[in-house]
Amino acid sequence: MSNAFASRKNTSVFLGNVLVILAFIMDRNLRHRSNYFFLNLAISDFAVGVFCIPLYIPYALTGTWHLGRGLCKLWLVMDYLLCTASVFNIVLISYDRFLSVTKARGIMSNPIVKMVAIWVFAFLLYCPAILLWEYVAGCSTVQEGQCHAEFFDNWYFLLCASTLEFFVPLISVTYFNVHIFNNIQRRQRRGSIQDSEPPRSSSSSWRSCFLPRSDVSSSLEMEDSVSSLTRSLRPSLVSACPSPAPMSPTPLKKDFSASFRTNARSKLQRDKKIAKSLAIIVCVFAVCWAPYTLLMIIRGACQGRCIHRSLYEITFWLLWLNSSLNPFLYPLCHMRFRMAFLKILCPKRFAKLRSPSI
Repeated sequence: MSNAFASRKNTSVFLGNVLVILAFIMDRNLRHRSNYFFLNLAISDFAVGVFCIPLYIPYALTGTWHLGRGLCKLWLVMDYLLCTASVFNIVLISYDRFLSVTKARGIMSNPIVKMVAIWVFAFLLYCPAILLWEYVAGCSTVQEGQCHAEFFDNWYFLLCASTLEFFVPLISVTYFNVHIFNNIQRRQRRGSIQDSEPPRSSSSSWRSCFLPRSDVSSSLEMEDSVSSLTRSLRPSLVSACPSPAPMSPTPLKKDFSASFRTNARSKLQRDKKIAKSLAIIVCVFAVCWAPYTLLMIIRGACQGRCIHRSLYEITFWLLWLNSSLNPFLYPLCHMRFRMAFLKILCPKRFAKLRSPSI
């Protein structure tokens, strides 16, 4: 590994996640409950770029840890904690997207509780073992000048921890993605059938103006905030339902039917974008994490004698590659984030885009 490569990697992780955090600070429209999960992910990846990578670069270049055993323990705790929290945040984001597409949220749970739970579970998975393993075992297996966890060659622990850190999240995210695609396909078939059906009676149309169908109201909360979607949807419905003046019911039925189909198609297009972004998430997550996870299990089984140091380094840096890609994989899939990034990076261009509407 070259020093230039490590520096570029650290810079990309730092700048990308700083951009996401600044977007939250500068744009109030991004402070929606679902988008806070992106913020949680950006914080964990940002800490990787600020703390973990800078301390590891000298160790990787020289092969010797010069910062003492205490700082080694701290670095291990932070590295395992932040990487695991990043994975769990990916699962939480995918689950939130899954709910927004397939069903209504009956109870609007507090996102702060979920964000805190992510960090607690991530800490419990590895950190107690990092801190207490040598005291339970009665001795330390880490040589002088080295910095790695005591369970580095313990196959049983690595298999159990890797199952919770990688295999379960990968299966979960894949499950969410498959169900989203199935849901979209069912709605496409149902939409094609509804397009060929005649408009409903005027009484049912009036009822729908004030009591929207459950499959429509359940899917309004998407990548944008609930309030913004409600503002964009309700005026169109209300405009399609004029005041009950004495007129023919035929125009009312046609207007509402057209408005309903337009909103349904718009919702379906948003869900398709979410499905595509989740498919990319699954692929990138698998590519970045599978080599390291499988390599560590194999290494633990053979007590480190069958894996070359350079191969381990490549897969290790591949984990941190995921932290540099996350700011572009997740927020850049959403228009509000793209506009916030444009406002930060190119304020003049952002002003020009907004000037025609003023």
